[in-house]
Amino acid sequence: MKRYGMLLAAALFVAGGANAALDNKAAEELMKKDGCAACHAIDKKVIGPAYQEVAAKYKGDASAAAKLADKVKKGGVGVWGQIPMPPNAQVSDADIKNLVAWILSLKK
Repeated sequence: MKRYGMLLAAALFVAGGANAALDNKAAEELMKKDGCAACHAIDKKVIGPAYQEVAAKYKGDASAAAKLADKVKKGGVGVWGQIPMPPNAQVSDADIKNLVAWILSLKK
């Protein structure tokens, strides 16, 4: 029983580490790797909105992370104007989840 508890604790530690919050440097590296930086910046509009504006718009919205992750994966248009955001099906769900969590943590 003691061994089972240790294995469970180790598994929870590893799983929790996979969803640990990104720091700005790690987030910027993911933005570049996954192509987000071509259209977005942290503090200014490029083609798409600044990530700080996204965080402000969705502040307090409990469903924001799921909505934004879906938008990143599938693409869309209309929330920030008529320039469409292309789908990003090639980006892993883990990267999307981590980037969205980081974006929502930003302050203006």
